[in-house]
Amino acid sequence: MAEQVSELTQALSRQVEQMSSLAALLEKELQLISSRDAESLMKLLDEKTSLLTSIQTLDASIEGSIDSHESLSEEDEALMANAKKLLDDCKYRTQVNQKAVEQGQLRLTHLRNLMMEVRAKESLTYDKKGKPKGGSLGSGVSA
Repeated sequence: MAEQVSELTQALSRQVEQMSSLAALLEKELQLISSRDAESLMKLLDEKTSLLTSIQTLDASIEGSIDSHESLSEEDEALMANAKKLLDDCKYRTQVNQKAVEQGQLRLTHLRNLMMEVRAKESLTYDKKGKPKGGSLGSGVSA
């Protein structure tokens, strides 16, 4: 049974390492979102997906090991508490990154609207009575 406990301890230690790596990736993701480096962001997202899959697989393994034990050692309890703390940190960082993406999308929408307004003003013409009217493409031009 001592062997199983040490396997559980090793698995929990790996989980803490993976959660720490995820937190670092989320921090890097925020920097890439802010700098609008799409290519690097896509590479990071692939790396993050792979890491999340590993975390999920290890999680299932740990859950099975914990269910087979009556009690956990103090070391295992501490590792689990650390992993939970890291998980909460990762959830928070994910929310921050989501807000950053949303803000970026709002800025893009605002910029797009401003550009449409400018184009509308540029195409403004006047009719025979001097009243402003939206411009056409000009005589003989069709789209």
